[in-house]
Amino acid sequence: MARQCVQALVFLASVAFALGAENDAPRTDYHADVAEVRLTFFATDQNHHTVAAVDEKDFAVVDQDLVVRTFNSFRRAVWTDLNVAVILDSSESAAGQFKQEIAEAMQWMTQSHEIPEQSFSLISFRASKPTLICSGNCRAGATAAPLSTPVGALTPLFDAVVLAAGVIAQHASPHSKKALILFSDGEDTVSRNGEADALAAALANDIPIYAVDLNRGGRSSAGTALLQKLAGATGGRYFVLEHDPGRAFDAVLADFHAAYTVTYRVPDRTAGFHSVRILPTHNLNLHFHCRGGYEYSANRN
Repeated sequence: MARQCVQALVFLASVAFALGAENDAPRTDYHADVAEVRLTFFATDQNHHTVAAVDEKDFAVVDQDLVVRTFNSFRRAVWTDLNVAVILDSSESAAGQFKQEIAEAMQWMTQSHEIPEQSFSLISFRASKPTLICSGNCRAGATAAPLSTPVGALTPLFDAVVLAAGVIAQHASPHSKKALILFSDGEDTVSRNGEADALAAALANDIPIYAVDLNRGGRSSAGTALLQKLAGATGGRYFVLEHDPGRAFDAVLADFHAAYTVTYRVPDRTAGFHSVRILPTHNLNLHFHCRGGYEYSANRN
């Protein structure tokens, strides 16, 4: 079964614009009463590798249990750049076990030429609140500073996600692909924000979370379940750090180049949250990754 996921924005057009690639100029060729969903997604195979080529006949959208096979448009998603924030859980319970692995992963990240220096931010949390280590030009010293002295077991995970979402939103352009890479064991002990707030911040800014589990062996736990939920609900991915420290960064870059955008009319104009899934129609080994739904306001038709 394909992973439940979706990235959707509802455009309730009193003055509606046709949706093209992310950096296309808007075109006024929709009728005023059109309510359209824009869905951006990517696919992976049974080995969790990004699938570069997807045809519109390869999938169907399930919107509020209604199957959508007729699309207004389907095209490769195009962004001008990639804007990434990395969150490091530097508490004793997490970073102390994986200091070397995280350092190696950060070294890989800082050496990548596909992410501009001004589009890379770094956040650490290891005390009562998260700390913005740097925002833009994070190459120098990014591998060691956040992990030098883990302090106690305080873990404001949700606050860190909210902070990171705001930093990305502030620095990303309207045509940027955004991503948040979270190194954590999934525990939160002190945040002022809750799980719903963290998810809302990521979803409101269209930021998929690539969660890297710091639990040994990815053992099943409440923390692991939370990380999987954050990744799935936002259209990101879940990884276990010790299997491959740089895999999350590889995935962000691969997904950046292999995403698609599809648009379709809202099939059910009931106000409220609409859950959405993308299911394979032919190749059942395909898994589709995107946001889990969208808000629809019927009174705006």
